[in-house]
Amino acid sequence: MLVFLLIAVFGFGTIIGSLLNVCIYRLPMEKSILWPGSHCGKCYQPIRWYDNVPLFSYLLLRGRCRACGAKYSWRYFFIELLTGLLFAGLFFYVVADNIHHFEDLQGERDRMAKGLFPTWPAWVVFGHHAALVSFLLVASFCDLDFREIPLSVTVPGALIGVVCAVLWAWPWPLTPGAAVKLMPLGQPWWLVPTNLGPGQGLYSWPFWGPLPTWSAPGGNWQTGLATGLAGALAGTLMLRAIRFVFGIGMGVEALGLGDADLMMMAGGFLGWQPVVVGFFLGVFVGLIFGIVQLVFGGGHLMPFGPSLALAVMATLLGWHWIAPRVQPLFFNGVLLLILVAGSGILMLILSYILRLIKR
Repeated sequence: MLVFLLIAVFGFGTIIGSLLNVCIYRLPMEKSILWPGSHCGKCYQPIRWYDNVPLFSYLLLRGRCRACGAKYSWRYFFIELLTGLLFAGLFFYVVADNIHHFEDLQGERDRMAKGLFPTWPAWVVFGHHAALVSFLLVASFCDLDFREIPLSVTVPGALIGVVCAVLWAWPWPLTPGAAVKLMPLGQPWWLVPTNLGPGQGLYSWPFWGPLPTWSAPGGNWQTGLATGLAGALAGTLMLRAIRFVFGIGMGVEALGLGDADLMMMAGGFLGWQPVVVGFFLGVFVGLIFGIVQLVFGGGHLMPFGPSLALAVMATLLGWHWIAPRVQPLFFNGVLLLILVAGSGILMLILSYILRLIKR
């Protein structure tokens, strides 16, 4: 059953990848993704359904139009294959391997070993992650191609993320009692031993802890809405603030608004704590990409969007390991304010030094 499902999920991923190709090509040019249908960009002849089968059609036609012989970009095949592999990988690690250590998903591998399908919560977790991956893929390739990330990608993505946060509010699939069953009552969450910290749900943590009375004990629409909105706002405001600070220090724009919109979308899917970690991890990923590009050459430096996308997914999949290490920080308001103020001052000084070096 596991092998069958992996093949099925891979096939479904290639179909979604075909749709993502349309989005990547059309959305930056503000074209409809529904009309007209798939057609050759040279002769404008419609592509027949049997010539539009993901992966196979490209291989059978050798990447060319049946009507005029025009060559299609290899990127179409690559994105379909990549999406299929990412979906299959997500299914294996999130559902079969239960990388998040959700108690309600511990028996999924045994169910599949008996020839049974996974339970509906497992499909919700997989669907949530797959939707985020799809939006990040479109945003990343749009950034690579056009050096911009369209709002037609990030705004719907952020809205879907917030809706998911309301439907499956923290600590789903855990119950509120199970999420805090070992935590000392009345103790600030930043003082709780990390091995007794809040349980991880589909949305890793709530917007704050302990939860205020109007959203306690969690698992309700109030907690979900606040978590999704806090994530979206933190994602966009953080990068806009960094852009503003570096703009003052360097005298030029340091980040594009599309990067802020991408993190807004990611915040809607994750909450504000993972999106903050994802940004700082993205800086290191971008630095690695930049060094590799400088060493091997490659013209213009890679935009920041793909680095942020990789870092966001790494943070999501690694949150079970990350959470205990950042828990004392993210639930302490005073420490957070000090960190924000200190980081702002440090970035201003660094940007001004870079400005002097450029002179």
